[in-house]
Amino acid sequence: MKNIQIFDGAENAVYDIFAATDEEFALIFSPSTDVAFIDEVYEQQSAEILDTIFTAIWQRRVQKSQAMGIHGILFYENEHKKVYYPTRRDEEAVNPEGSQLR
Repeated sequence: MKNIQIFDGAENAVYDIFAATDEEFALIFSPSTDVAFIDEVYEQQSAEILDTIFTAIWQRRVQKSQAMGIHGILFYENEHKKVYYPTRRDEEAVNPEGSQLR
């Protein structure tokens, strides 16, 4: 299982972590990436398949104190963050002008 943290644009978002099987994770995140945006995920996969996957994933919330790492970040309603993740890899996050964030 791999843990995915959800960053939702809602005012009352709590940024929960959910467990996904390796197969589910691979359908959400492109190879060699660990950042995804929900609109792009749905552009790459069938909505029917993704809806089924997410229904299962939402049943597997992981308490943050129990999480053994975060393997991916999934953004909802945060399209403005795309500029910071051009490679869709968290460790390669950059400022809009290209300088490293870390």
